[in-house]
Amino acid sequence: MCVRGPRSCPQSASVVVLFVVRRHELTDESWAVIEPLLAPPRMGRPVRDRRQVVNGILWKLSTGAAWRDLPERYGPWKTVYERFRRWSADGTWDRLLAHVQQHSDAVGAVDWTVVCVDSTTVRAHQHAAGARKGGQDWPGEALGRSRGGLTTKIHLACDGEGRPLAFTLTAGNVNDCTQFEQVMARIRIQRCGPGRPRTRPERVAADKGYSSMKIRTYLRRRGIKAAIPERIDQINGRIRRGESLCRLDRAAYRRRNVVERCFNKLKHNKALATRYDKRARHYQALVTLACLRLWLP
Repeated sequence: MCVRGPRSCPQSASVVVLFVVRRHELTDESWAVIEPLLAPPRMGRPVRDRRQVVNGILWKLSTGAAWRDLPERYGPWKTVYERFRRWSADGTWDRLLAHVQQHSDAVGAVDWTVVCVDSTTVRAHQHAAGARKGGQDWPGEALGRSRGGLTTKIHLACDGEGRPLAFTLTAGNVNDCTQFEQVMARIRIQRCGPGRPRTRPERVAADKGYSSMKIRTYLRRRGIKAAIPERIDQINGRIRRGESLCRLDRAAYRRRNVVERCFNKLKHNKALATRYDKRARHYQALVTLACLRLWLP
């Protein structure tokens, strides 16, 4: 638990008030990184403290509770929800994540030696169903029916240190390999100076679900090495045709567990481990916010 410095009470010099930063709230270092991108409007009536609003959204992300149950210390729940909905619609969370990634890459904190790609399935709560049909950004609001019921799948790429670089959302019954190129295309970290965004790692590690000729050709065309093992049917087919087997960089493939650890950290947030949001864009904003927390100091 982080404690801010004491502030003297005006009524009595002997009384000291301590301001406690709770576990899910932003520290002073984290707030200093994202504060410039959350500048208040220059004109109009005064707005509620932005840090208080962001901490309220983080409380929702951490607990998974309903917006109406937001503690009073974060202000009116309607204000916090409307701010979250507005920032989700205008791409504020995406800009914050891109800004933090750019800052980390500038100081050499992003591990580009190997990028790991995988997916995880998230069970959807019964409240996540029943969204109105009009104005959908995703077909079916990224909800698919599988053996366990309604589910959503997060397809994610992380760097060698297990920090998320990019992700996509689909219904839970979508095959992993169909989203590989979309996830890789979303890896774009701007440079602080002139130059194109950083998009290509040295190699990509993934499990057998991504072993296809299309994916290997895509990586070869971009000059990226693949650390993807072949399935047994592919190995048997090569043996029948008298072809040589693909060489697997086992040292790079052993590092694939970082993406599993990344999913574990993301799912510490109850609003992400179980989907309660009807709209896919709101759930995507929560995933982006959870990814942002892993990058912040």
